[in-house]
Amino acid sequence: MRKRIRRHLRTAKYIVYKETLIDFKEHFWTFIGAFLGIAIMGLINSKYFTAYDNLFIIGSFGASSVLIYGIINSPLAQPRNLIGGHVVCALVGVTMHKLIPGELWLSSALSVALSIVLMQVTKTLHPPGGATALIANIGSPKIQSLGYLYVLSPVLTGATILLLVAIFVNNRTSHRSYPNNKKWYRIWHRYRR
Repeated sequence: MRKRIRRHLRTAKYIVYKETLIDFKEHFWTFIGAFLGIAIMGLINSKYFTAYDNLFIIGSFGASSVLIYGIINSPLAQPRNLIGGHVVCALVGVTMHKLIPGELWLSSALSVALSIVLMQVTKTLHPPGGATALIANIGSPKIQSLGYLYVLSPVLTGATILLLVAIFVNNRTSHRSYPNNKKWYRIWHRYRR
């Protein structure tokens, strides 16, 4: 019994130790990627929209940044999930807002629930997508007035900017590879030579 407890304590100690190690290179590239991705969208927003519009930056892009720059090997952070998840959810969110315009609680609930199911069906599960669907319903009147243009801009264009920055930044070092796909990895490293 004591051996078993000691073994479990050693295992727990090892796991806690490994989880609390600080990898400065990893954190540096995470910072650079997240900064550049959001900064580029913010710059575009400030140049082409008024200061009060904020039509190009939506909250779900912050959560996407955590995935695609912070935990790049997650299946939920891959390009198919990033782009597909946001686009599917934006389509669902706008559709529900148009079908049920007077009942915010119902259109919001249906948007999020249907978005999750459709992301599962299309194998594009990306958690920030739920927020994208919700923003289509609870966003500012300017966002709501975009209708289906919301899917193209800010959602598709913003997600594409985040993806391009992620591909560029996450492949700057030999210990990071994005997307987590052997075919992409071979193509990228052949290109880098």
